[in-house]
Amino acid sequence: MIKGKKIVLGVTGSIAVYKACEIASKFTQQGAYVQVVMTKSATEFVSPLTFRSLTGNAVVTEMWDLSSPMSVEHVSLAQLADVVVVAPATANTIAKIVAGIADDMLTCTVLATKAPVIIAPAMNVNMYENPVTQENLQKLANRGFTIVEPSQGWLACGIVGKGRLAEVDQIMGVIRMTLGRNGDLAGKKFVITAGGTQEPIDPVRHISNRSSGKMGYALAVAARDRGARVTLVSAPVALPDPEGVEVIHVRTSREMLLAVKQAVVDADVLVKAAAVTDYRPVKSYDKKIKKSNEEMALQLEKTDDILASVSGHFLKIGFAAESRDLISNAKNKLIQKKLNLIVANDITIPNSAMESENNQVVLIDEFGNCENLPLLPKSEVAERILDKIAGLLSGEAKT
Repeated sequence: MIKGKKIVLGVTGSIAVYKACEIASKFTQQGAYVQVVMTKSATEFVSPLTFRSLTGNAVVTEMWDLSSPMSVEHVSLAQLADVVVVAPATANTIAKIVAGIADDMLTCTVLATKAPVIIAPAMNVNMYENPVTQENLQKLANRGFTIVEPSQGWLACGIVGKGRLAEVDQIMGVIRMTLGRNGDLAGKKFVITAGGTQEPIDPVRHISNRSSGKMGYALAVAARDRGARVTLVSAPVALPDPEGVEVIHVRTSREMLLAVKQAVVDADVLVKAAAVTDYRPVKSYDKKIKKSNEEMALQLEKTDDILASVSGHFLKIGFAAESRDLISNAKNKLIQKKLNLIVANDITIPNSAMESENNQVVLIDEFGNCENLPLLPKSEVAERILDKIAGLLSGEAKT
């Protein structure tokens, strides 16, 4: 969804401009065409040469610079853009955009573009909380602009408050989501589960597994970036909530089952990437069990089978993590749980599957077709899985 997209990045005079450098760099590395336009105040913080070095494109700073290919027609940038992002956006620039003042190339571009516009404010907390600024931001939101709220933290003025430019990953998530609104999964609702559930023994101990949740989260982000509406039912993980994704946090397999049953009511696709704990203690203790004997026995019972328990008019996608007989075990699971697609991975492969950044999988559809994928980053595995799902949704899958 990013490769070949044209992103116009507007940069205004804020100390947070260093984050804009990172945004420009990361999107350029992902194959986007990034055109930076800077206000005069922004050049006091960072040289245009920095952005030119990061993007490979000349930076626009003046309306009347005849050496710039954008100078003759003031709306060239506006027509170029798939999305316009102003990050950081100062109170001054926000006010000018609200008033329709177009006295530099950035405000001209925002006023003239028909592309989506994203505003990421950064300023002193008192300036941000001033009723004028709040009213201006509300006006922009009412006009269809997307506002990425600043975060709380230490500000350049030496006080703590709300006004820090949102984190780079958050801003990039909003940009990717905006660019993907008309993707091949637009209008579809995905319910995705992720992480390893935890079954409590006592207040400080539990039974779980090594799932990091990275595969499920990668699927949620990829589906969002292709236009889908995503609900992510997540067991405890050390990952931030993806921007633009509804996240339901659960702990146990029973909590996950209840959350999934509610979420799939209007779903088109259920992807169960979570590693649900197979057994739970028959009895869970309210107080910590003190160490007293050399041995301790726990009586366990099976947990709920989410895929088998949930049915409806939606595609069901499962995962099979196996250490032997990968294909036969995965096919049996696909048939038993009436799945449309199963993603099978051999957990004995080095640098693959649980806790890894990569995965090597076999995609097996309901017709018995197998597609072996090489070892890939989980983000790329997610895209390949979604390619399959998109084919199933459109009826292109072949027997």
